[in-house]
Amino acid sequence: MAGGGNAIRGSRVGAGPMGEAERGEAAPRQSVVYFCAHEHESVITFAVEATVPDSWDCPRCGLPASLDAENPPPPPKIEPYKTHLAYVKERRSDQEAEEILDEAIQTLRDRRKKGEIVF
Repeated sequence: MAGGGNAIRGSRVGAGPMGEAERGEAAPRQSVVYFCAHEHESVITFAVEATVPDSWDCPRCGLPASLDAENPPPPPKIEPYKTHLAYVKERRSDQEAEEILDEAIQTLRDRRKKGEIVF
């Protein structure tokens, strides 16, 4: 039976020389364990020369994780979406808003009396 197609016999994708003799020596590494609020343990491997960060995002849940197993960082507080009106209400009291509205209405009335076009 003859094989068809464009496959190279005796080879596979990614095949190449194996072993450290052909690739060179691997860099020395260290494993660091991070802990998140959901009690996930994430083992991250760094080069020995690399600076190990104090925090890392948990690959399982995405929460921040730290090196301290007893006190993992709390989940970030998620603030709800605020409308433009909510931000305005934070900056202005009801009395200030009423004064601004009265001023705007008076400006429109004055422009109408002068015969200006108001949209």
